[in-house]
Parts: sequence; structure tokens; C-alpha cells
Amino acid sequence: MADSLPVRTAVQTDFPLRALNTFGVEATARAYLPVTDVAQLKAVRRDPELAGLPRLVLGGGSNILLTRDFPGLVLHMQSKGMEVTGEDNDATYIRAAAGENWHGFVQWTLAHGFGGLENLSLIPGSVGAAPIQNIGAYGIEIKDRFHALTIFDFETGETAVLDKAACAFGYRDSVFKHGLRERAVVLDVTFALPKQWQANKRYADVAQELAVRGIAEPTARQIGDAVIAIRTRKLPDPAAIGNAGSFFKNPVVTAVQRDALLAQYPQLVSYAQPDGSYKLAAGWLIDQCDWKGKTVGAAGVHDLQALVLVNRGGASGREIAQLAQAIRDDVEQRFGIVLEPEPVFL
Repeated sequence: MADSLPVRTAVQTDFPLRALNTFGVEATARAYLPVTDVAQLKAVRRDPELAGLPRLVLGGGSNILLTRDFPGLVLHMQSKGMEVTGEDNDATYIRAAAGENWHGFVQWTLAHGFGGLENLSLIPGSVGAAPIQNIGAYGIEIKDRFHALTIFDFETGETAVLDKAACAFGYRDSVFKHGLRERAVVLDVTFALPKQWQANKRYADVAQELAVRGIAEPTARQIGDAVIAIRTRKLPDPAAIGNAGSFFKNPVVTAVQRDALLAQYPQLVSYAQPDGSYKLAAGWLIDQCDWKGKTVGAAGVHDLQALVLVNRGGASGREIAQLAQAIRDDVEQRFGIVLEPEPVFL
């Protein structure tokens, strides 16, 4: 018990979480601990009182919707550090601590001449949360540049290194949403950035932005700048208006389903997938149901992007969740498609 005393003194009770979630909703945690070292996690595990509490691991708070107060311990990852750990003929390996800001890390890689993550510029959140969600944008997902990560396992009390296969990445999905959901805390992530870098500009928005800038053969930095410009125009800044970025996943359907919808809705926006399925643009589906720009109470849908739900000021998590459900109901009734939220509801 003596060695758990320092961690106990660092724990704060009845801690406000408004500043720790990008929706900016009011909620309180029973207990809160800023985590900068794995030793703190080990001490939490040894402490009977702390170990018995429900746990919530927070990074940037950009993928969570707090619909109530949290009756347990919030572990707020604040570890820092970025470094090149090695290289081989194909890649340079770069490790970042879980508490690093994701966009800040991407900018660090570009500043040091390493391409590969530029299409993921300006995505809110932390490095540690990125593989949990397998974040992606403009033709790239975390899994495409992932090498390995380190976790602390609350079940065993040990650290472990997981490779790509062990992480079981899927579309906005990973093992951390399933088998390791209640056990693992991501401590750091290592990326393999290709030495034979090639520009990924197959998304129309990126190609158009580069064309406007008169850039035919872009560098990684120029693609990053283009992505930043696009996201800045399309998506609201969480510091200005509460939001969690894209709220719904783009639904994936069979070719038969897609063709049936296309026959009925010729303007349907869809993208062919390698396995023969199609990914539908959730924003288009929502827009067709006339939700863009609408407000219900203090919660609303962004004026420029139907995929983004916003807190217009003072909205509760429950109000935002109710708005999301109303949108899901409308889309399912009209298109027969069930939208799945990206944020975790708590």
C-alpha cells in the first residue's frame, strides 16, 4: 500500500471534463489522474480502491460523447516524446508517446523530411487514440503506416508490444474496441514511413486543391498543407464550436445493395472497395434527409458538412445523442441504411 500513496495524492476527485472532450459538454469524473508514466498505471493496478473503479482512458477527447457523469477513474494520457528508432531498406521507424497531439506529430514528421502521414493532417486527437480508431482520411488509414505499439495490460500488470496483426485493424476499428477494450492502455506507437514515398492524391478534393495551387508534383509537405486547407474549410474548429469531426462512419454495402440504391437515387455517392463492396458517403445520405444546418435545442448539424454534429452552446451529451438518433432513424427509413456513430457514447 505504501507505494500506491504517491499515485493516490495525484488523483483529483469530482473532476470537470468539459475541457477534456471536443464536444465541450459538461460532465464530471469521480476521479481523475494525468498519466505521464507507466509506473502510475502499475500503481493504480496495485491500489485496491483505484483498481476497483471503472476506467476511462482519455487522450484528446475527440472521439467520445459524454452523456452522463463518469462514476470511475479517468486516466488522461499526457506522456510526451517523438523519436526515430531505426530504419531499413524500406522504411524509417518513428515512435511517438500516446499523449502527443496527433496533428503535432504529423507536422513533426514532415518537418524532419518524413512523408507518409500527410493525408492524416489536422485530425483531432492524440497519438495513442489513433490506432484504437484506426483513423483515416483522404486515402490513408493508420494501418497503412503502422508498425507496432506498446500497451500496459491491466489484466496482467505487464507491458506488451503488439504488431499490426495483433491489432486486428478494420474500418474505424481495432482489437482495442473488442478483446482488449477493458484491459489495454496504449503507451506509444511506432510508424513505418516509406523511403520510396509516393504522393497520394487520388481523392478529388486533394487533387483539386493541388491544381488550384498550381502544383503538379507535390511534396509530402504540400499535400499536408492541401489537406489542412480542405479540412479547415469543411470542418469546424472544436475550439470554436464543439464537435467530434465526422460523427458517423461511411456505411459499407454489397454491390447488389449499392446498385439498387443507385437505380433509385442516381446521384448516390459511393466508392468501390477492393473486396467488391461499396462505401457510401454518410454525409450525402444525411444531406438528402435535409439535416444539414438544422438545430434541435443547442445541438445541431454543421452548416457546411452534414456528417458533423455540433454543440452550438450548452448542449448536453444526451441532446447530441438524441439528435444523432433522429438522423439515424431518418436515413434508415429513407435508404434502408443503418448509420453507425464513430464516437464512443458514455
